[in-house]
Order: sequence, then structure tokens, then C-alpha cells
Amino acid sequence: MGNVIIFMAVAVLTVVVIGYTLALAKKPAEAAKRGAVIAGVVAAVLIVLGLYLGLVWAPTERMMGDSYRIMYIHFPSWVGTAAGYLVAFIASIAYLRTRDQGYDYVAASAAEIGLLFNATGLVTGALWGRPTWGVYWTWDPRLTTTAIMAITFAGYLVLRAFIEDPEARARVSSLVAIVGFVNVPIVYFSVRWWRTLHQVQSSPETVDSPMVWALRTMMVAFLFLFLYLLISRYMLARIRGEEELEAVRLEVASE
Repeated sequence: MGNVIIFMAVAVLTVVVIGYTLALAKKPAEAAKRGAVIAGVVAAVLIVLGLYLGLVWAPTERMMGDSYRIMYIHFPSWVGTAAGYLVAFIASIAYLRTRDQGYDYVAASAAEIGLLFNATGLVTGALWGRPTWGVYWTWDPRLTTTAIMAITFAGYLVLRAFIEDPEARARVSSLVAIVGFVNVPIVYFSVRWWRTLHQVQSSPETVDSPMVWALRTMMVAFLFLFLYLLISRYMLARIRGEEELEAVRLEVASE
């Protein structure tokens, strides 16, 4: 029962965090800055606590030894990845419906932060794979689909850099983010759909309780870290976007 309550609490918190990021498009700058400060402080405290629980308090894994402890960074990175790509997906849909540039700034920021966590997950997974599987990389379905997901959203960011017109950029990149998000559930279910070297998702019933607490703490910590990074990146995107739109208006007025 306790594991169910913990899971539900993390799920509700995830929904709240994602909802807050989408609301950034309508929030005043001062409110967003306060949110960033709060999220940053909470993230820092929880990361310190989570690292202590994972590196010191949690027991050594019977088969993998201490090498498994990189999971306390590896798995939470995928939480940040999924949150980033999900926010980019929803914000892109919101932009296409409203044409509100704020949603485009949220989508671009979320995709960038999601890609950062995506890269972190790939690197930590490779570091874990070497002592566990004997190789840093193998073309396993989970790893392959994850790499494709990273390449897709890296392409999304490259595309944004090459399109100068703000409205055309927002419109085209929104479509790319929506299509790119299709790969997220494929990555999640890949270990169940195909025969794969990568293990299936663990259950709290099959993991020692201290490990579960350490992992859940780091998951929440990375959610708040994601929120802090996203707000900070969004504020920068909004400033640059407003400057760009003003330059376009001045150029049109001068013609």
C-alpha cells in the first residue's frame, strides 16, 4: 500500500509540474522568476538527500555490486526526458491552436531541456552497460529507439536555428515536436514489444525498500531540476523572442 501511495504522489506531482510549465506562457516574468528560485532550492535539497540515500543508505545490489548506483542518476534522467518531450508536445499543440508565441517558447525550452536529460540518460546508461553487459553500446531496441528520439529532437532544435521567420519557425517546429513525441511511448514499451538485452521496468515489489526510497527521491529531485531549468530557459527564450518580434515589426514599419 505504501508503494502505491508513493507512486500516486509522484504521479500527481508530475502532473502539477507539467501543468505549471504550460502555464508559463501566461505568467508575468516576476512570478516565473519566483517559481525558478523555489524549484531550484527544492531540487538542490532533494538531490543532496537522494544522493545520500542512493550512495550511502541503500544496500549494495547482489548481482551488480555498487555499479548499479548509477541508476540513481540514469533513471531520473529519463523522467526529465519524458517530462521535457511531453511538455514540448502539449505546448506545440497549444501553439497551433492559439498561435500564442508564449507556447512556442515553452515548447522550444522543454525540448532543449528534454534533450539534455536524454543525453545524460544515454551517457550514464553506457557507463552502467560497460561493467554489466561488457560493452558501452549495443544496438538493442531500447537503446536504438532512445538514440533515434535524441536525434529527432536535436533535429528539432537545428531546424529552429535555420528558420528565420518567427511564425514559420514556430509552426513548422510544432509539427516536428508532435511527430517526434510518437517515439516516446515506443521507447517505453520497447522492452516489452521486442526481445531485448535491456531489462524490463522494475517493480517496487522486486526492489529493496531503501532502493525504492532513494530512487523516488531522485525522481522528484529531477522533476524540480527540470522545472528550474525549464523556467530559466523559457525566460531567456521569451526575452529573445520579444526582441526578435520587435525587430520584425520595426522592419515592416520602415518599408
